[in-house]
Amino acid sequence: MSDTPQQSPIDRLLAIMARLRDPQTGCEWDLAQNFATIAPYTIEEAYEVADAIERDDMAELKSELGDLLLQVVFHARMAEEAGLFAFADVAAAISDKMEARHPHIFGTETGTMVSARWEDLKAGERAQAGATSAMDGVARALPALLRSAKLQKRAARAGFEWHDLQGPRDKLLEELQELDEASDAERLMEAGDVLFVAVNIVRRYGVDAEEALRASNAKFEQRFRAMERLAAHDGHDFAQLSLEAQEAYWQRVKQAEKAASKA
Repeated sequence: MSDTPQQSPIDRLLAIMARLRDPQTGCEWDLAQNFATIAPYTIEEAYEVADAIERDDMAELKSELGDLLLQVVFHARMAEEAGLFAFADVAAAISDKMEARHPHIFGTETGTMVSARWEDLKAGERAQAGATSAMDGVARALPALLRSAKLQKRAARAGFEWHDLQGPRDKLLEELQELDEASDAERLMEAGDVLFVAVNIVRRYGVDAEEALRASNAKFEQRFRAMERLAAHDGHDFAQLSLEAQEAYWQRVKQAEKAASKA
Protein backbone atom coordinates (compact mmCIF):
# COMPACT_ATOMS: atom_id res chain seq x y z
CA MET A 1 0.00 0.00 0.00
CA SER A 2 1.32 3.43 -0.93
CA ASP A 3 2.13 5.88 1.87
CA THR A 4 1.59 8.83 -0.48
CA PRO A 5 -1.19 11.01 0.99
CA GLN A 6 -4.22 11.57 -1.21
CA GLN A 7 -4.28 14.95 -2.93
CA SER A 8 -6.76 17.49 -1.65
CA PRO A 9 -9.31 18.58 -4.27
CA ILE A 10 -7.65 21.99 -4.66
CA ASP A 11 -4.18 20.45 -5.04
CA ARG A 12 -5.60 18.10 -7.67
CA LEU A 13 -7.06 21.07 -9.58
CA LEU A 14 -3.77 22.96 -9.38
CA ALA A 15 -1.92 19.90 -10.69
CA ILE A 16 -4.38 19.55 -13.57
CA MET A 17 -3.85 23.16 -14.59
CA ALA A 18 -0.07 22.79 -14.34
CA ARG A 19 -0.25 19.78 -16.66
CA LEU A 20 -2.50 21.61 -19.13
CA ARG A 21 0.02 24.45 -19.24
CA ASP A 22 3.10 22.23 -19.51
CA PRO A 23 5.17 23.62 -22.43
CA GLN A 24 6.02 20.16 -23.78
CA THR A 25 3.00 17.99 -23.02
CA GLY A 26 0.21 20.47 -22.30
CA CYS A 27 -2.94 21.36 -24.20
CA GLU A 28 -2.39 23.63 -27.22
CA TRP A 29 -5.44 25.75 -26.44
CA ASP A 30 -4.56 26.28 -22.79
CA LEU A 31 -0.96 27.12 -23.68
CA ALA A 32 -2.10 29.72 -26.20
CA GLN A 33 -4.06 31.71 -23.60
CA ASN A 34 -3.03 34.79 -21.64
CA PHE A 35 -4.67 37.04 -19.05
CA ALA A 36 -6.50 39.10 -21.67
CA THR A 37 -7.91 36.13 -23.59
CA ILE A 38 -9.10 34.39 -20.42
CA ALA A 39 -10.70 37.48 -18.86
CA PRO A 40 -13.94 37.26 -20.89
CA TYR A 41 -14.40 33.65 -19.77
CA THR A 42 -13.90 34.71 -16.16
CA ILE A 43 -16.65 37.32 -16.47
CA GLU A 44 -18.93 34.85 -18.25
CA GLU A 45 -18.49 32.24 -15.52
CA ALA A 46 -19.33 34.79 -12.82
CA TYR A 47 -22.58 35.56 -14.64
CA GLU A 48 -23.37 31.86 -14.90
CA VAL A 49 -22.92 31.55 -11.13
CA ALA A 50 -25.40 34.40 -10.67
CA ASP A 51 -27.81 32.77 -13.11
CA ALA A 52 -27.74 29.45 -11.24
CA ILE A 53 -28.48 31.29 -7.99
CA GLU A 54 -31.34 33.20 -9.61
CA ARG A 55 -32.84 29.91 -10.83
CA ASP A 56 -32.26 28.32 -7.40
CA ASP A 57 -30.45 25.43 -9.12
CA MET A 58 -28.02 24.23 -6.46
CA ALA A 59 -26.64 21.35 -8.54
CA GLU A 60 -25.85 23.81 -11.32
CA LEU A 61 -24.44 26.28 -8.78
CA LYS A 62 -21.91 23.68 -7.63
CA SER A 63 -20.82 23.15 -11.22
CA GLU A 64 -20.66 26.85 -12.05
CA LEU A 65 -18.66 27.64 -8.90
CA GLY A 66 -16.19 25.01 -10.05
CA ASP A 67 -15.95 26.71 -13.44
CA LEU A 68 -15.33 30.04 -11.72
CA LEU A 69 -12.69 28.52 -9.46
CA LEU A 70 -10.96 27.13 -12.54
CA GLN A 71 -10.68 30.68 -13.85
CA VAL A 72 -8.89 31.76 -10.67
CA VAL A 73 -6.56 28.78 -10.92
CA PHE A 74 -5.90 29.53 -14.60
CA HIS A 75 -4.94 33.16 -13.91
CA ALA A 76 -2.82 32.16 -10.92
CA ARG A 77 -0.98 29.53 -12.97
CA MET A 78 -0.11 32.02 -15.70
CA ALA A 79 1.08 34.48 -13.07
CA GLU A 80 3.23 31.80 -11.45
CA GLU A 81 4.81 30.96 -14.81
CA ALA A 82 5.64 34.66 -15.22
CA GLY A 83 7.23 34.78 -11.77
CA LEU A 84 4.57 37.17 -10.43
CA PHE A 85 2.62 35.19 -7.81
CA ALA A 86 1.02 31.79 -7.27
CA PHE A 87 -2.35 30.48 -6.16
CA ALA A 88 -1.19 30.33 -2.54
CA ASP A 89 -0.37 34.03 -2.72
CA VAL A 90 -3.88 34.77 -4.01
CA ALA A 91 -5.43 32.83 -1.12
CA ALA A 92 -3.10 34.52 1.39
CA ALA A 93 -3.88 37.98 0.03
CA ILE A 94 -7.64 37.58 0.31
CA SER A 95 -7.29 36.06 3.77
CA ASP A 96 -5.23 39.07 4.88
CA LYS A 97 -7.78 41.43 3.35
CA MET A 98 -10.80 39.78 4.99
CA GLU A 99 -9.14 39.79 8.41
CA ALA A 100 -8.21 43.44 8.01
CA ARG A 101 -11.75 44.34 6.93
CA HIS A 102 -13.29 42.59 9.93
CA PRO A 103 -11.38 44.02 12.91
CA HIS A 104 -14.44 43.41 15.10
CA ILE A 105 -14.07 39.67 14.42
CA PHE A 106 -10.32 39.11 14.02
CA GLY A 107 -9.00 42.17 15.87
CA THR A 108 -9.64 44.14 19.00
CA GLU A 109 -12.48 46.39 17.81
CA THR A 110 -16.00 45.92 19.11
CA GLY A 111 -19.36 46.58 17.52
CA THR A 112 -20.83 45.62 14.17
CA MET A 113 -19.55 46.08 10.61
CA VAL A 114 -21.95 48.67 9.21
CA SER A 115 -21.77 49.69 5.56
CA ALA A 116 -20.10 53.03 6.29
CA ARG A 117 -17.35 51.37 8.34
CA TRP A 118 -16.77 48.81 5.57
CA GLU A 119 -16.39 51.60 3.02
CA ASP A 120 -13.99 53.47 5.31
CA LEU A 121 -11.77 50.39 5.55
CA LYS A 122 -11.79 49.90 1.77
CA ALA A 123 -10.99 53.59 1.26
CA GLY A 124 -8.03 53.20 3.59
CA GLU A 125 -6.81 50.23 1.56
CA ARG A 126 -7.08 52.25 -1.66
CA ALA A 127 -5.15 55.12 -0.10
CA GLN A 128 -2.37 52.76 1.01
CA ALA A 129 -2.26 51.42 -2.56
CA GLY A 130 -1.64 54.93 -3.87
CA ALA A 131 -5.13 56.00 -4.91
CA THR A 132 -5.38 59.72 -5.64
CA SER A 133 -9.07 59.95 -6.63
CA ALA A 134 -12.36 58.77 -5.17
CA MET A 135 -12.91 57.12 -8.56
CA ASP A 136 -9.81 54.91 -8.28
CA GLY A 137 -10.44 51.19 -7.99
CA VAL A 138 -13.83 50.98 -9.72
CA ALA A 139 -13.14 48.24 -12.26
CA ARG A 140 -13.79 49.21 -15.88
CA ALA A 141 -14.86 45.68 -16.76
CA LEU A 142 -17.91 45.83 -14.47
CA PRO A 143 -21.35 45.78 -16.10
CA ALA A 144 -22.16 49.36 -17.06
CA LEU A 145 -25.15 49.77 -14.72
CA LEU A 146 -23.22 48.35 -11.78
CA ARG A 147 -20.19 50.52 -12.48
CA SER A 148 -22.41 53.58 -12.82
CA ALA A 149 -23.88 52.95 -9.37
CA LYS A 150 -20.45 52.42 -7.83
CA LEU A 151 -19.08 55.62 -9.36
CA GLN A 152 -22.09 57.54 -8.05
CA LYS A 153 -21.69 56.09 -4.56
CA ARG A 154 -18.05 57.15 -4.52
CA ALA A 155 -19.03 60.66 -5.62
CA ALA A 156 -21.75 60.79 -2.95
CA ARG A 157 -19.24 59.88 -0.22
CA ALA A 158 -17.24 62.89 -1.37
CA GLY A 159 -20.34 65.07 -1.01
CA PHE A 160 -21.19 65.29 -4.72
CA GLU A 161 -24.85 64.28 -4.54
CA TRP A 162 -28.28 65.88 -5.02
CA HIS A 163 -29.95 66.69 -1.70
CA ASP A 164 -33.25 65.07 -2.71
CA LEU A 165 -34.89 63.13 -5.53
CA GLN A 166 -36.15 66.22 -7.30
CA GLY A 167 -32.63 66.97 -8.53
CA PRO A 168 -32.12 63.74 -10.50
CA ARG A 169 -35.75 63.77 -11.66
CA ASP A 170 -35.29 67.21 -13.18
CA LYS A 171 -31.97 66.10 -14.64
CA LEU A 172 -33.61 63.07 -16.26
CA LEU A 173 -36.09 65.31 -18.08
CA GLU A 174 -33.21 67.53 -19.19
CA GLU A 175 -31.22 64.57 -20.49
CA LEU A 176 -34.24 63.18 -22.36
CA GLN A 177 -34.66 66.55 -24.06
CA GLU A 178 -30.99 66.58 -25.02
CA LEU A 179 -31.34 63.05 -26.43
CA ASP A 180 -34.30 64.22 -28.54
CA GLU A 181 -32.18 67.06 -29.93
CA ALA A 182 -28.91 65.14 -30.32
CA SER A 183 -27.14 64.72 -33.64
CA ASP A 184 -26.08 61.26 -34.83
CA ALA A 185 -22.61 61.86 -33.41
CA GLU A 186 -24.00 62.96 -30.03
CA ARG A 187 -26.73 60.35 -29.60
CA LEU A 188 -24.62 57.64 -27.97
CA MET A 189 -23.33 59.93 -25.23
CA GLU A 190 -26.71 61.54 -24.62
CA ALA A 191 -28.35 58.12 -24.34
CA GLY A 192 -25.70 57.16 -21.81
CA ASP A 193 -26.46 60.31 -19.80
CA VAL A 194 -30.13 59.30 -19.64
CA LEU A 195 -29.21 55.87 -18.27
CA PHE A 196 -26.68 57.35 -15.84
CA VAL A 197 -29.32 59.62 -14.28
CA ALA A 198 -31.85 56.76 -14.20
CA VAL A 199 -29.35 54.72 -12.19
CA ASN A 200 -29.03 57.63 -9.77
CA ILE A 201 -32.79 57.75 -9.24
CA VAL A 202 -33.25 54.04 -8.55
CA ARG A 203 -30.14 54.04 -6.34
CA ARG A 204 -31.75 56.75 -4.21
CA TYR A 205 -34.66 54.35 -3.66
CA GLY A 206 -32.21 51.74 -2.41
CA VAL A 207 -32.60 49.62 -5.54
CA ASP A 208 -29.68 47.96 -7.33
CA ALA A 209 -30.02 49.03 -10.98
CA GLU A 210 -28.32 45.92 -12.35
CA GLU A 211 -30.57 43.62 -10.32
CA ALA A 212 -33.65 45.65 -11.21
CA LEU A 213 -32.99 45.48 -14.94
CA ARG A 214 -32.25 41.76 -14.75
CA ALA A 215 -35.64 41.29 -13.08
CA SER A 216 -37.38 43.37 -15.73
CA ASN A 217 -35.61 41.46 -18.50
CA ALA A 218 -36.79 38.18 -16.99
CA LYS A 219 -40.36 39.47 -16.64
CA PHE A 220 -40.45 40.74 -20.21
CA GLU A 221 -39.05 37.49 -21.60
CA GLN A 222 -41.56 35.44 -19.62
CA ARG A 223 -44.47 37.58 -20.83
CA PHE A 224 -43.30 37.56 -24.44
CA ARG A 225 -43.00 33.78 -24.47
CA ALA A 226 -46.48 33.54 -22.96
CA MET A 227 -47.88 35.79 -25.72
CA GLU A 228 -46.29 33.61 -28.37
CA ARG A 229 -47.84 30.50 -26.80
CA LEU A 230 -51.29 32.08 -26.59
CA ALA A 231 -51.12 33.22 -30.21
CA ALA A 232 -50.00 29.79 -31.36
CA HIS A 233 -52.86 28.19 -29.38
CA ASP A 234 -55.24 30.50 -31.25
CA GLY A 235 -53.69 29.49 -34.56
CA HIS A 236 -51.76 32.72 -35.15
CA ASP A 237 -48.14 33.56 -35.91
CA PHE A 238 -47.47 36.20 -33.26
CA ALA A 239 -44.91 38.05 -35.43
CA GLN A 240 -47.51 38.47 -38.20
CA LEU A 241 -50.16 40.07 -35.97
CA SER A 242 -50.85 43.80 -35.87
CA LEU A 243 -49.48 45.80 -32.97
CA GLU A 244 -53.02 46.16 -31.62
CA ALA A 245 -53.54 42.38 -31.66
CA GLN A 246 -50.16 41.83 -30.02
CA GLU A 247 -51.05 44.38 -27.33
CA ALA A 248 -54.26 42.46 -26.65
CA TYR A 249 -52.20 39.32 -25.97
CA TRP A 250 -49.90 41.36 -23.71
CA GLN A 251 -52.91 42.44 -21.63
CA ARG A 252 -54.18 38.85 -21.48
CA VAL A 253 -50.84 37.69 -20.10
CA LYS A 254 -50.80 40.47 -17.50
CA GLN A 255 -54.31 39.63 -16.39
CA ALA A 256 -53.37 35.95 -16.11
CA GLU A 257 -50.40 36.92 -13.92
CA LYS A 258 -52.63 38.97 -11.62
CA ALA A 259 -55.13 36.12 -11.33
CA ALA A 260 -52.36 33.65 -10.54
CA SER A 261 -50.91 35.94 -7.85
CA LYS A 262 -54.31 36.08 -6.11
CA ALA A 263 -54.95 32.37 -6.31
